[in-house]
Amino acid sequence: MVNMLIKWDEEAKTSLRDIIAYIKKDSVQHAANVKQTILCTIREIPLHPERYPVDKFKKGNNGNYRAFEIYHIRIAYKTETNAIKIIRIRNTWQEPLEY
Repeated sequence: MVNMLIKWDEEAKTSLRDIIAYIKKDSVQHAANVKQTILCTIREIPLHPERYPVDKFKKGNNGNYRAFEIYHIRIAYKTETNAIKIIRIRNTWQEPLEY
């Protein structure tokens, strides 16, 4: 599983950029730390794709959709045969949405 690719949904990329830009308004250093922590954690997912719990907000989830939180930011991903797809990044202060 270590050779799995990490793919990003465009909406997830945009959400991460927006969250980091918002944090940067208060602290450039904190924004850099948050971004680094999130990206490092995502890079480690292929080592243990089932490490995080099944995503409770995904309708009809067969166990391929998982999610975790860092710094009040929720990252949802899908495990595929040879890839991990980052599908959603949201601030946990937002209303949770099923998808």
